[in-house]
Amino acid sequence: MIKIKHILIICVAAFFTQTAYSQTHYQKKTAKLMTVWGENLQATDPLLPEHPRPQMVREQWMNLNGIWQFQPATSATEALPAGNLAREILVPFPVESALSGIMEHHENVWYRRSFALPADWAGKRQLLHFNAVDYSCEVFVNGVSVGKHDGGYDPFYFDITEFLTSGETQDVALRVNDMTDAKGFPRGKQTLYPGGIMYTSTTGIWQTVWLEAVPMESYISRIRMVPNIDNANLRFFVEGVGLNGMNLRFKIFDNENQFIIEENYRSDYYTLNIPQPLKLWSPDNPFLYDMKVYILNGTEAIDSISTYFGMRKISKQLVDGYYRMMLNNEFLFQIGPLDQGFWPDGIYTAPSDDAIRFDIEKTKALGFNMIRKHIKVEPLRWYYWCDKLGMLVWQDMPSMNSYIGGGRPVPTQEQTAFRRELEAMVKTHWNSPAIISWVLFNEWQGSHNESSLVSQVKSWDDSRLINVGSGGPDYNLGDIYDRHNYPAPTCPPRRGEQALVCGEYGGIGYFEKGHIWQEGNPYETVNTHAQLLEKYTQYADMLINCKSNRGLSAAVYTEITDVEMELNGLITYDRKVIKGNIEDFYAVNQRIINEYRYFSEVLPTSEETPQVWKYTLTQPVANWISPTFNDSSWSTGVGGFGTVGTPGTFIGTVWRTDDIWLRRKFTMPAGVLESDKKLILRIHHDESCEIYFNGVRAISLTGYITDYEVFEISPAAKAALISGGENTLAVHCRQTTGGQYIDVGISTMEISQNGTGLEITVKKK
Repeated sequence: MIKIKHILIICVAAFFTQTAYSQTHYQKKTAKLMTVWGENLQATDPLLPEHPRPQMVREQWMNLNGIWQFQPATSATEALPAGNLAREILVPFPVESALSGIMEHHENVWYRRSFALPADWAGKRQLLHFNAVDYSCEVFVNGVSVGKHDGGYDPFYFDITEFLTSGETQDVALRVNDMTDAKGFPRGKQTLYPGGIMYTSTTGIWQTVWLEAVPMESYISRIRMVPNIDNANLRFFVEGVGLNGMNLRFKIFDNENQFIIEENYRSDYYTLNIPQPLKLWSPDNPFLYDMKVYILNGTEAIDSISTYFGMRKISKQLVDGYYRMMLNNEFLFQIGPLDQGFWPDGIYTAPSDDAIRFDIEKTKALGFNMIRKHIKVEPLRWYYWCDKLGMLVWQDMPSMNSYIGGGRPVPTQEQTAFRRELEAMVKTHWNSPAIISWVLFNEWQGSHNESSLVSQVKSWDDSRLINVGSGGPDYNLGDIYDRHNYPAPTCPPRRGEQALVCGEYGGIGYFEKGHIWQEGNPYETVNTHAQLLEKYTQYADMLINCKSNRGLSAAVYTEITDVEMELNGLITYDRKVIKGNIEDFYAVNQRIINEYRYFSEVLPTSEETPQVWKYTLTQPVANWISPTFNDSSWSTGVGGFGTVGTPGTFIGTVWRTDDIWLRRKFTMPAGVLESDKKLILRIHHDESCEIYFNGVRAISLTGYITDYEVFEISPAAKAALISGGENTLAVHCRQTTGGQYIDVGISTMEISQNGTGLEITVKKK
């Protein structure tokens, strides 16, 4: 509490100091939509006052967020202007955001403010931290350049000790250049021309600016912690200044109970043994150990940091013939939303720490256990809340210029920038227990040097899984084979030793009146909350089937919130409305995680082995569905029937006409109809189809789907089946436009629950 009060005094004092000589005062602007936190925000509030680096905390630090001077620059090399700048901006909100008070885009900008150092910082080094500035910047202290930095997502700092003056106040300024669309540097979803899947850009300071006092001669600059649950230890690596000849002391706490003190001589790394029984970190039990680390000169502690860690293991393992993503040596199906990290009033910057926590808490309340952080890197506080609340994270590398990739050459300068920022992302966030996977590319955007980059990331961090490309590139590289499909989910075919995931699906649009930034075109649209839940549940059933029978390890739903013109979030862009009953989504997602449906084939589909059918493309006589109908004049072909490129298909025979009629004889094994197992149809249809058993309609379907789904058989058709005897399956499929496909199989389905006690749902007509 003392530290928070201290920050408040500094921020308020800085605010009044700045406004005393600024020419145009700060005034918050209003975006098309505003969050509650943005509406309530005041420039005199402590802005994101929490320590911005939760896994490496020192007591002596100062928050420099708040009112800064601001003005556009004429170029990326303009000299530092003399005197005051023309306007004011609220840091750390991007220049383009409403909360910044500017709400404009400028390719080159200046920032400036003054600050006073606490008296008890005398005799120490002063480090000036910028947690993120987009994109290139040069920093000046008291009119002198102290350094430059390129990269919009990684934190950096400068030792400014020698640039400080003896006066009561110091001056800091920085010039920022952000070319956005003009260069192929990592930028994620930012553009100067928002539309489709690209959104408003972020320029300048967008994460916390802060000062830190460290010892003059020896201090810790970076740590790495690697848990090993199999050996019950933590490997601890440390980098720093002046550490030669120094010892380290570790104090580890289980809640508030100190249970281990170790002192070690300086070495490359330390192995800290954790007493049994281990408290493993997981989404259901996100236990974190606290730790204090000291540098000792003899018996004197000359530097110390506070941190935390989670004991957990990420791996992949062969389970039931498929490689699965494992947590703590057990298979846990991962289901989570795509989270793009945009805010209507702050763009890249959440209005408050409570807002950051809100998104993660609601994601967890909806029943998800994972988040795919989509081509953006968040402030360290975001990962802290994932660690604290228990949320697995797939961390994407921000993509390069969206117009580069898919086999097109990427300029050398941009390759260099990508690798530099990829390394910074990994090494900045490798201590978070929540992060379990690094995703290098998304849908081929800026893809290049895939094999060498996978090897490079593995050399930096071999404790997590690597996904070379979510939705592409899909080379047999890394640990994960990731395909996208909209709107229905899909499962990649088994390949090598890769875990199979559906990295994006869904995109179900619902337009919540009064909470729309701009109308767009979702992959599919529903008109009510009930229809949204129904469609979401349908896709959940498909995921359960893929998990149980085709080796699927995880899936990512698009998406957690609306983003500008994308209206397919489960929560509105302003975070004011959840589109339905949160408990309903929780129940469905928990069923995805815990329920299994095991199929035993009675009549196989053509997914694994092409099945032989009789077929005709000419309208047959009326009794073609009868078991006694003579189909000897029909053609013989193998399934499935359709056109190459239709999603989720296995083409055995090309079919391009409007209609196709199929027949097949099969024997119903004795005892199947009498068992307590559910008899179901597995169908992939594009478009409408009718299916008959022994001349009795089993089901009639309209529209199309993009993968195999489970359907219920009509009671009359099931009664018409002959146990232990020969039966006839007859199918008619009609096509009107686009791709086309038909394949049908019969299975029994056995349901296994893992503690949910929920009933299975099978799609009906």
